[in-house]
Amino acid sequence: MIANDLKAGYNQSKWALLIRGLLSVMIGILILARPLESVAALALVIALWSLFDGFVNIVRAFHLRGIAPHWWVLLLGGTVSAVFGVAALYYYPVLSLTFAVIWTAYWLAFSGLVALYAAVQERRAGMSWGWTMAFGVVAIAGGVFAFMYPGVTLASLMGVISGFALVGGVLLLMGAGKMQSFQSTVNRGI
Repeated sequence: MIANDLKAGYNQSKWALLIRGLLSVMIGILILARPLESVAALALVIALWSLFDGFVNIVRAFHLRGIAPHWWVLLLGGTVSAVFGVAALYYYPVLSLTFAVIWTAYWLAFSGLVALYAAVQERRAGMSWGWTMAFGVVAIAGGVFAFMYPGVTLASLMGVISGFALVGGVLLLMGAGKMQSFQSTVNRGI
């Protein structure tokens, strides 16, 4: 009985990898084939994600009210997220895309500042610090560039998402193939 459960679980995992891999590859190809529609879809995903996340956090805050003294922080965060989601749907797609560009720019700039700090600490400790410093400078320059050229930033984000979907999808398909090969080997040995 346990062997049958294991086989069923293994088979389900194999099919899940196959389906996820095919879906990822299809999404990657779709982004490359329809970049403008993909940007609009990204804007919608950001808006809906923010709205859903906000509502979930609001409900969670009220559930934690009796046991967590700072439950209101979760409520505040959920409210901000939900309000942003509503505004992003109302001002679709501009607000969501602006958010994506600004978030990317801040992330790059902040990563660069952290790297510069780390490089200074590495230098003080007598460690190799040049590459860390170079990364920090490039990341800060990338953050400034992202602010100055939002269209290029969006195109880059879509390229990264497409690349991740394609590479991840291929790896998932390879994993499903390996699982099928292993399953065939086990079945021949039984």
